[in-house]
Amino acid sequence: MNHIIKEEDIFLFTDGQGNIPVNSPCGYGLFYRDTRFLHHFSWELSDIPMISLCSKAAGAESEYRYTNKEVMRGDSLILYSLILWRESLELVHRRRIFEGVVYETFHFVNLDQRAVNTRLKLTVGADFTDMFIIRGFSTGKRGEEPDCQVLDSGLRFSYKGLDGRERKTEIVFDSQPSAIRQNGSVEIPLSLHPGEKRDIGFKIIPYLDKKPQVLDQTEAQTRLWTSYRAWMEKMPQLESDHPDFNAMFQTGLHDFRMLLTDVGNGKLPVAGLPWFAVPFGRDSLIASLQSLFIDPELGKATIRTMMQKQGTRLDPWKDEEPGKILHEIRYGELTETNQVPFSPYYGSVDATPLFLILIHEIYRFTGDLSFVRECAESAKKAFAWIDEYGDPDNRGYTSYACKSAKGIRNQGWKDSENSIVHTDGTLAEAPIALVEVQGYVYWAKKAWARLFEQLGESSLARRLERDANHLQKRFLRDFWMPQEEYMALALDKDRRQVGAIASNAGHLLMSGILDEAKAGSVARRLLQQDLFSGWGIRTLSAEHPAYNPMSYHNGSVWPHDNSLILLGLVEWNMTEALSLLLDGLIAASAHFPERRLPELFCGYERSGGSLIPYPVACSPQAWAAGTAFVMLRAMLGLKPDAVQKKIVLTPSLPASINRLNANRLRIGEGELDVSLYKSGDTVYTAVKRNTTGWDVIIG
Repeated sequence: MNHIIKEEDIFLFTDGQGNIPVNSPCGYGLFYRDTRFLHHFSWELSDIPMISLCSKAAGAESEYRYTNKEVMRGDSLILYSLILWRESLELVHRRRIFEGVVYETFHFVNLDQRAVNTRLKLTVGADFTDMFIIRGFSTGKRGEEPDCQVLDSGLRFSYKGLDGRERKTEIVFDSQPSAIRQNGSVEIPLSLHPGEKRDIGFKIIPYLDKKPQVLDQTEAQTRLWTSYRAWMEKMPQLESDHPDFNAMFQTGLHDFRMLLTDVGNGKLPVAGLPWFAVPFGRDSLIASLQSLFIDPELGKATIRTMMQKQGTRLDPWKDEEPGKILHEIRYGELTETNQVPFSPYYGSVDATPLFLILIHEIYRFTGDLSFVRECAESAKKAFAWIDEYGDPDNRGYTSYACKSAKGIRNQGWKDSENSIVHTDGTLAEAPIALVEVQGYVYWAKKAWARLFEQLGESSLARRLERDANHLQKRFLRDFWMPQEEYMALALDKDRRQVGAIASNAGHLLMSGILDEAKAGSVARRLLQQDLFSGWGIRTLSAEHPAYNPMSYHNGSVWPHDNSLILLGLVEWNMTEALSLLLDGLIAASAHFPERRLPELFCGYERSGGSLIPYPVACSPQAWAAGTAFVMLRAMLGLKPDAVQKKIVLTPSLPASINRLNANRLRIGEGELDVSLYKSGDTVYTAVKRNTTGWDVIIG
C-alpha cells in the first residue's frame, strides 16, 4: 500500500510505512511544482529492531505506530542476556504538511523498567528530478549535479536547473543532532528512563525562490486542523440508511479539501494524485461541475484560472490556438526549458465547451449574473475557437488533430493511444469529431444564447441559438447508427462513423442534443450487459474486439464517466436506470478503503465475484470524489433554475436506500435542507429549511 498526503501544491508520496526507498519503481518522493524535492527518506534505531503496528494517511497528515522486537546480547547461545523486552518501546511517527513545510515528529515512550539508550538514524536525499522523467513520459537535459551542505542544525540540498532556477530542500531539526553528514545521514542520541517520553522533531522545507515561514510544530497542527474543520463545517451534510453511501460522500468531501490548490485565482480542484496535482482543463472543470451545490466558489476559481491562461496565439508546439482552454499546466524544469510543451499545453478538444458549460451552470445554481458578465468576453473568444479552429476542415463538428511533436494524440477524455477504435479494431485517424464533444458544444451554445439575451446581446444570442439547432439536426443524422439504435463514438478524418459502442454517448443525455426517442434508446443501451458491468457502465462494450476489462479506456469503469451519465438520466427522469446505476456505484465503493471510488476500476462482471481494482489508478482523484456529490444530486432530482428563481426536485431513491437527509445544499442566496423517505414505490419529500430565496417545486 502507498500513502499520499497533500496540502496546496506540495504532496508526499511514500510507501505504506512513510518511507521513500531509493530507486523505487513507484516514483516515491516529496513533490513541489512538478519536481521531486526528496527522493530518499528512511530511518532506524541503533541495535533495536522495530515492527509496524499500524499506519494511516489522510489529507495532509500521516501517522505510523511501531514497537520493538526483543533485544538480546551475548557471546554464545548460553550466555545471551535480555537487553530490552519486546513491545516495551513505543514509537509514533507523525507528519503533516502546512503552508509549504513538512512537519515531522518521532514520539518515543519507554514502557520498560530499565533505561533505553539508542540513536535515531535518518537518511535523506534530494535528486530534484522532473515529474515527466519520473513518470517515464519524457527524457530530458538537466542542470548541475545536486549539492548537499551541512548546516548547524540540519542539511540543505540544492540544485541549479537548466532553467537557471535554484531549487532547495532544507531539513532543520528542533534540537541539535550529534552527527550530520554530507551524504544525507543524521544521528540523534536517544536516552529514555523508565516511563520517560521524548519527541524528536524536524522540518522538511522545499522551496524555489522564497523560503516559506516555518512555524512551531503545535501551531502548524492547530492551524491545519482549524482549516479542515472550517471546510467541513460549511459543507453539506448527508445522512442516509446506507452507511456505504454516507462514507463515500464524507470521503469525497475530505478528498476535495485535500485536492484544492490556489494558483492565484482562489482554490480549485486539481486532477488527482500522485501524478496530476496540477490544474487540468477537463478534470478541474468537470470536478467543479460536480460540486456546484458543495461550493460554487470552487467553480469560479476554476473559471478564472482558465480565463487567465486562455489561448492567445497559434503555437503548434503547445497545440495552442486563440480562445482555446488549456488541457494541463506544469511547472518543472523540462517545462520551463521548453523540452515539453506544458506551460500550459492546450491539447484538449472538450475543455473549451466544458468551460462555457460550467459558467452557465454556476449561474444556474447561484443566479450570479455579475459573474457571467465577468466571463462574457472570454466566452466570446471560446466560441470563436469552436467555430474557427475547432472545426479545421469545415465539417460542422468540433474536432481535434494533434500538432505538437510531444503532444497528446487523442484529445478527448479518453486520451490513450488506442481509445478511439473502429469496430474492426483499427484506430481512427484525425481529425476526429467525438460524439460527446458535439453534445457539449450544443449545450454551450443553447445555454449562452439565454445568457447573452440576459446580457442584452440579442443578435449574438440568436446566432448561437440558430447554430445550435443546425448542429443538432446534422448531428442526429451523421452520428446515429440505426441498426445499433445508438450514437457512433466519433467521426474520423474521412467522416466515417467510428461505430464502437462506448460510454461517451451517455454524456449526450445531459446536453439536450438528443430527441426523446433517441435519448430513450441510448439510456437502454447503456444498461445492457455488454456495457453495464453491474458495478458501473464500461468505457467500451464487452462485445467490441478491442474490449479489455483491464485496459485504461477500452473496457474499464470510470466513476466520473458514470456521474455525467447520471446527470443526463436525471434530466430525462429515467428513474429505473438511475436506481440501477446508483446501486452499482454504491456497491463498488464498498470494495475500497473509506469507500473512496478511485479514478477507475476494471470492467469485469459483478456476477463474476469481487470487484477488480485497476492497479495504478490515481486515488484520490477529484472527479472520482465528485461522483458522490452527483449521486446525491441524482437522488434528489435537483434542477435549479436561476431565471425563474426556483428549485425543482424530482426525487428517486435507489433500491438500497429508503431514507436520506441532505442539509446545507448551497443554492441561490443560501442553503437548502431536504429529507427523502421511501414507502413502497413512492418517495416522499420534505423541505426542512430553505434560505435560498428561491421557491422549491416537488415534481
